[in-house]
Amino acid sequence: MSDQGGAGDPLSDSQKKEIAVWFLSNAPAGEIHYVAKDVRALLGDDAVYEAAAEEAFPEYNKAHLVSLELPDRSGDIVITTYGELDKNNYLDPRTAQVATVDHIKQTCTKLRPAADEELPSAYIEEFRSALDVELSKYVAEAYPKGVCAVYCTGGKDIEGPGADFGFAVVISATKRSPQNFCNGSWRSIWTMEFNYELQFVDIKGKIQVDAHYFEEGNVQLDTNIDCKDSTIMQSPDDSAVSIASIIRHHESEYLSSLEESYLNLSDATFKDLRRKLPVTRTLFPWHNTLAFSLTRDLAKELALGK
Repeated sequence: MSDQGGAGDPLSDSQKKEIAVWFLSNAPAGEIHYVAKDVRALLGDDAVYEAAAEEAFPEYNKAHLVSLELPDRSGDIVITTYGELDKNNYLDPRTAQVATVDHIKQTCTKLRPAADEELPSAYIEEFRSALDVELSKYVAEAYPKGVCAVYCTGGKDIEGPGADFGFAVVISATKRSPQNFCNGSWRSIWTMEFNYELQFVDIKGKIQVDAHYFEEGNVQLDTNIDCKDSTIMQSPDDSAVSIASIIRHHESEYLSSLEESYLNLSDATFKDLRRKLPVTRTLFPWHNTLAFSLTRDLAKELALGK
């Protein structure tokens, strides 16, 4: 990273840090350490790099719902704002433990039991744990390397029926295959508000899919969709089954729509990306591409070699 800002004044350390943070924060799924290595080399200044990494890595980990193995190997914890107690400590609601996280190394360094005030009441936990069980079944079926967690976002101190409360569900799945030049992730966040008076559950979700292919090129997919639904409030077990079914339905529909888009990708999208007239100043005959020989007919059609 040059000290010269083009023809202007040299970049300050603050400006260098800001640029470094941008590159780190926008690294494709699962590739921040590769980007970090190059950023550090380009900066040539460990102090500026470390300041940038200290700012970028926590936000990246939360944005990408990075999952880390717990030190006692009792499961994985998802790094998300819903479980954030402070910058380095995150609640795992399933095991009722708090993990201390090294964001830059992306590891859990310590583990302790969660305090009573960090956990929901027994009444709320009954709803939360029932939903966690149902979602864990779904995620195990749908995502080979997926993890999920259910957090109480409101009303965690309610001791019995009569008041509203809320949950947030996070689902994170990654596919990392850098040796094959591809990485990808699936992230979904679902929030649900339980209205006791109306006996109603309002459900909102956002699904985000990222993919990066970089063999002899650089192609990235970044797509997302918002969802809304609702169900009636029932017993903890029945509510859990209903909510999990709704999440399964919306995620399956979105996956099907993506697969359908891929089927049309070569026929439509890539054609639209090409320039209308190639260097020959002749329109490419897309309607007849299957009829061409790569050696003779195609060269003749495009007037190559003339």
